[in-house]
Amino acid sequence: MQERRAKAKADVGGDRVVATNRKARHDYEILETFECGMVLTGSEVKSLREGKAQIAEAYARIDDSELWLFQSHIPPWMFAHGFGSHDPDRRRKLLLHRKEIDRIIEKTKLQPLTVVPLKMYFKDGRAKVEIGLAKGRKQQDRREALKERDANREIARTIRNAEKFA
Repeated sequence: MQERRAKAKADVGGDRVVATNRKARHDYEILETFECGMVLTGSEVKSLREGKAQIAEAYARIDDSELWLFQSHIPPWMFAHGFGSHDPDRRRKLLLHRKEIDRIIEKTKLQPLTVVPLKMYFKDGRAKVEIGLAKGRKQQDRREALKERDANREIARTIRNAEKFA
């Protein structure tokens, strides 16, 4: 019982990342990010608190001026059976202010942009998703981004080593 209380207090205090989509930052150039709430059932929240979620293949889409998260996988909570259980791959409604949804609609109509979830986390005890307006990268752009990142790492490593021996 003490362990559960301590864990609940840890969730309330700060951000605790449940799932990240590292591939999104590789495949897309993130132009703008938004923080969204999620509409979840009780067993989904309990499963998320255990740190079980996958958003690698997930995407967000606007249907009837509402934002929905598709193909995110939250496995059923191990103690929920039958009535208390949920569909692990169902679409989930994302909660965002109307102005922000309108801005996303406007930007996706002007350019070919994708709405991609970047990470799922708890903030002040509530489940949140960080989504990003993303522009797809071509294979050449991905390679250049990797080269640039490796070059920056090498520069930082050289500077650290120079400071050690100076």
